[in-house]
Amino acid sequence: MIYYKSEEEIELIKLSADILGRAHAETAKLIQPGVATADLDKIAEQYIRDNGGVPSFKGYGGFPGTLCISVNECIVHGMPSAYELQDGDIISIDCGVYKHEFHSDSAYTYPVGNVDKTTLDLLKTTKESLYIGIEQAIVGNKVEDIGYSVQEYVEKKGYSVVRELVGHGVGHNLHESPNIPNYGRRGRGKTLKNGLVIAIEPMINLGKKEIVQEKDGWTIRTRDRKPSAHFEHTVVVRKGKAEILTTFKYIEEVFN
Repeated sequence: MIYYKSEEEIELIKLSADILGRAHAETAKLIQPGVATADLDKIAEQYIRDNGGVPSFKGYGGFPGTLCISVNECIVHGMPSAYELQDGDIISIDCGVYKHEFHSDSAYTYPVGNVDKTTLDLLKTTKESLYIGIEQAIVGNKVEDIGYSVQEYVEKKGYSVVRELVGHGVGHNLHESPNIPNYGRRGRGKTLKNGLVIAIEPMINLGKKEIVQEKDGWTIRTRDRKPSAHFEHTVVVRKGKAEILTTFKYIEEVFN
């Protein structure tokens, strides 16, 4: 079942998304060598709760954290821990907020200290591919038009697209239909209609596309242990141009 959102419901998601964007920024302020990922998680949870939200991920399927924190070759679903960030790491932070009975979901991958150019280029391309995918989230297009555009962009640059992990609908539930893969064929899949709220989230590997699940039952990493990047926005399908509901504005203010 696909649920389309009313304008009133979309406004409620925006309120959740604003808290989410600000929570991301609170963690961004602390990202540097020597910081434990568990400390980032505590800051995010405190900010979300202080502003009337609930962390979407905490307890979801038994997940222990507010943030999915994935470092270097970890793609997604990494757990907060005592691990201290090292100079040259990259760290993907994925977070969700539940407020007014609606979820929002977004992710951002950060460089830590001095990161090599090859890895920085991966981050840049992955972020660019997110916006390229969003351009296809318009009324009348097909679901796989989004993934096709992401895949075409990153593969031309020599990167690979994770297949097993995909974007999704967002609303009263954190994960709703339809799935939004980051690969596909142009013109295939369900037709996109106004009011469909989806999370678009390219997960792009520097090396090969194959993945491994770690023994903790959560963390997904690249099989070849090369870095992976992840960026995500929650968006609503519109006629002519998608509307982005989450924001990186507060993150970028920290860095500027």
